[in-house]
This record gives sequence, structure tokens and C-alpha cells, in this order.
Amino acid sequence: MFRTLLFAAALTVAAISAASAATTSVAVTNVNLRAGPSTVYPAVTVVPAGAAITTFGCVAGYSWCDIGFGPYRGWVAADYIQVVYRGAPVVLTAPVAPALGITVVTFNRAYWDRYYVAYPWYGRWGGYPPYGAARVTSASRSVSCAGGACVGVRSATGVYGGATAQTRVCTGGACSSTRVTAGPNGGMAARTRTCATGQGCTTNRAVVGPGGTVHTGSRSFQRR
Repeated sequence: MFRTLLFAAALTVAAISAASAATTSVAVTNVNLRAGPSTVYPAVTVVPAGAAITTFGCVAGYSWCDIGFGPYRGWVAADYIQVVYRGAPVVLTAPVAPALGITVVTFNRAYWDRYYVAYPWYGRWGGYPPYGAARVTSASRSVSCAGGACVGVRSATGVYGGATAQTRVCTGGACSSTRVTAGPNGGMAARTRTCATGQGCTTNRAVVGPGGTVHTGSRSFQRR
């Protein structure tokens, strides 16, 4: 109920503040707004959970979408975008996007020049894929929803041998996310975050160095 009310409130704000909106949407969680449709691009800003955003279009396959957030413009993975479809808030997916009129758009140098000329990394256009060497050799992403629960899984393997995998599960007013990253030299980092309506969030972290040294930490907080 709380998430539904938050979603409705954010939609109202977006409708007022974005008269030229393509598709009014909401950020599912805190997420980096990237300068391009990949995590290899620099972060423009952080979009907070529940924030009203405007979705202008997505790349072919609808894996990443071009969005506006306040004065910022950039790209967010579709897994983190929530829209209203058939009267209910849902995560933006390839079947849903065309039904809402969200079109396929192209990321190119003209886009980069239009929005990022004032940023310190503007001159490094040629250093990002497909122009520069990729830092990820393989990646996968999937989202499935059934029986009132949604599960998102993503993974990537780095060019030097490291790998990371993350699983996010949301059901019954609670979400949990577990991410495990293994370095190419044997180190490992794990983070688990659990959030429940009315109970706040708890984050647990563990880091294992290549030599076997273990560091752990835990933090609890209330989302506002």
C-alpha cells in the first residue's frame, strides 16, 4: 500500500513538472543516471527511490532508457523504471514499453554533445564502447514476476576475470537484494540489503581480501 501511494504521489508531481513528458515514470530504487546506456558510462547524478522521472524512449530491446530527472538527462536500466500499465504499477519491460507508446531511440554523439558538454568527462567520448575497449566481456539481465512477487537477476564478467552477480526479490511489501562480486585475484565482496514497509532497511556487507582477511559491517536506516 505504501509503495502504491508513493508511486501515485510521484506521478502527480511528474505530471505537473513535466508538461512535455513522453511517459511519466518512477524510479524503483536509488539508481545512477548514466551518460550512456551501459554501466561503463559515468554517472550524471543519483535518482532517488520513488522519484518522478520522464521516459523519452529506450534502446532496441528496451534494456536501457533515456530519461529526464529534474534538470538532468541520461540513461537508466529499464529494470529500475516503474510505469502504470493496465491500471497497475509495473517494471518497464520489452512487452510493456511498446504498449505505452515508448519508442526505440538511438544513443549517439549528437546526444552526448547536447547534454554533457559541461561535464569533466565530456572529452572522453571515444573511450567508451563501442569506440573504446569494453570492460565487460559478458553480461545478462532478467526480470520475472508471478504470484505477487518479482525477481530480478543480473550478472557480468569483467575483462580481467572478475565477476559480479545480483539478485533482487520484492514481495509482500518487502524487497531484498544480494550482490556478490569476485575479483580476478581471489578477493570477494558481498552486500545484502533488506527493506520492508514501515520497518526501514538493513544492509550487511562482507569483504574478503585475496589473503583471506575478512571485514564485515552492518547498517540500519529508515527511508524517508
